[in-house]
Amino acid sequence: MAVRQLGEQVINQIAAGEVIERPASVIKELVENAVDAGASQVDIVTAAGGKTLMRVADDGTGMRQDDLKLAIRRHCTSKISDDDLFDIRTLGFRGEALPSIGSVARLAIQTRHTDEDHAWAIAVEGGREQPPVPAARTRGTQVEVRDLFFATPARLKFLKSDRAEAAAITEIVKRIALAYPEIGFSLSGADRQPQNWPAARGSDPHLARISQILGKDFVDNAMEIDAAREGVRLSGFAGLPTHHRGNAQHQFFFVNGRPVKDKLLLSGLRGAYADVLARDRHPVVVLFIDLDPAQVDVNVHPAKADVRFRDAQLVRGLLVGAIKHALVQAGHRSSTSNAAVALDALRGPSGGSSSGGPQPSAPPGPAERGGYGGSYGQTAAAARWSPDAFRPLETAGAPATGFAEAPQSGLHPQNGFADFAAPSADARAHDVPVETEKTRLPLGAARAQVHETYIIAQTGDGVVIVDQHAAHERLVYERLKEALAKKEVARQILLIPEVVELPEEDAARLAERAEDLEQVGLSLEAFGPGAVAVRETPAILGDMDIRGLVQNLADELAEWDTADGLRERLDHVAATMACHGSVRAGRRMRPEEMDALLRDMEATPLSGQCNHGRPTWVELKLTDIEKLFGRK
Repeated sequence: MAVRQLGEQVINQIAAGEVIERPASVIKELVENAVDAGASQVDIVTAAGGKTLMRVADDGTGMRQDDLKLAIRRHCTSKISDDDLFDIRTLGFRGEALPSIGSVARLAIQTRHTDEDHAWAIAVEGGREQPPVPAARTRGTQVEVRDLFFATPARLKFLKSDRAEAAAITEIVKRIALAYPEIGFSLSGADRQPQNWPAARGSDPHLARISQILGKDFVDNAMEIDAAREGVRLSGFAGLPTHHRGNAQHQFFFVNGRPVKDKLLLSGLRGAYADVLARDRHPVVVLFIDLDPAQVDVNVHPAKADVRFRDAQLVRGLLVGAIKHALVQAGHRSSTSNAAVALDALRGPSGGSSSGGPQPSAPPGPAERGGYGGSYGQTAAAARWSPDAFRPLETAGAPATGFAEAPQSGLHPQNGFADFAAPSADARAHDVPVETEKTRLPLGAARAQVHETYIIAQTGDGVVIVDQHAAHERLVYERLKEALAKKEVARQILLIPEVVELPEEDAARLAERAEDLEQVGLSLEAFGPGAVAVRETPAILGDMDIRGLVQNLADELAEWDTADGLRERLDHVAATMACHGSVRAGRRMRPEEMDALLRDMEATPLSGQCNHGRPTWVELKLTDIEKLFGRK
């Protein structure tokens, strides 16, 4: 078949296939145009998940008649100066969005420039342009898209349900709204509940917009990030490790105001939280990277979702270092949502009584238990409350002297509780006077140990519950890591070097990173064009699958351009040692031991969560406890 020039209509439809994947892609392009036009308010309306209607209206500068005619032509743009693709300072720049949309849908535009006496309107239907005509509009631009893909009906089969497409649109608008808090956004239509994010004001508009979109819960459990290195600035907020999600949908990255989903940034985020979060959990972050446009290429993806940094390792190192520094600064801080979960569990499924506290369930009727002497094994008279029944026991006529004494025996049988198991809580806290100075400390003063697993501490305005094993595990782990960092990782020399065959590109990547790998105890070198020879391995790992380790490192370098897997394995060994070397659940602790644990937690970074990302402590405020009992 002879080579021929494709027609303009087919060219536009091919371009639309790259740029317009689904309704959310259209909304992204149109909202970005509105932002570039200097809008202070953007209103979006959709129907049927955007399949039948999408309308974006703004109050920006608008377009003149001549500009409007050019705007629907391919590669016509006002956003590139001197044809320099490495000085992009706007969200859009290719000039492909409007002609691509017009080639597969029914497109109508109304716009009025501040210099024009009236507005102008133009329409494109399936690639067929109509001349501009006068229209009525006060200011700005309105773009209406109907019947998406009517000109290419085969593509309609690849769209998801209306609900799924509407959700994708919401996600796109949220991402752009997070980047531009000074702009108000509204999202409405027959396929959704109206959502409105007014322009954020105040001293920190970014934080106000984050609160609007992600909720106050994230703001209360976020660490502020602000760092710079060699002309690259990183700012925003990262969630505490105990404030995590089951997927990565709550991770927002922006490069020079552009929402992106970049593998390098995701890799850095994973590395920053690797030490404090389980692999199947994901942190919540809103992070902004600002740098010279010449240092980043945004023209590497049709939808501009990926970017390429000129110095990728600089950006990744800044990201990892800034978040790790924030985690250290957070110290023993833990998510406030843990207390809310605990309080909800205490309230029970009924959600509490009208007086603010939970109502006890009604006792079983006589028909169900045959009177009070049924399954409880006592009479009504015997069940009356007696202060002696709940008084802490004394041994050999002498008062108990601390939490390390033998477990208390069961309550007095004459009071009808002989069938109950011995209590697992040491209730003799009154024998140890409360030290007011300790209650002013963040984790308070230890008062009791329950189930020989949890420490109860009293603060000035609440109660702290500490998981003794999880807390001590983190403390031991941090000490082991510190010891590993201070001295060179011990290595064991292989009697016979292990030769691992790999694809040439993988072997070359490993050879380039040989110096970095040697710092964590793995010594290797190139062994021909498609292999590496491993001569030394970290001694702490003992007998290991060297071939599997090298292949995993090669895969990690290919996908993420990092070799953190070996460091993670070393940390994993340290974590395992910490788990087995820490205070176990079921061990009775003395008061001074419990207080010492609390003080160590306050002084140790990352002690708010264990090595697996679970919280080590929960605080219940006294006001919340009083609400449970209807006292407030």
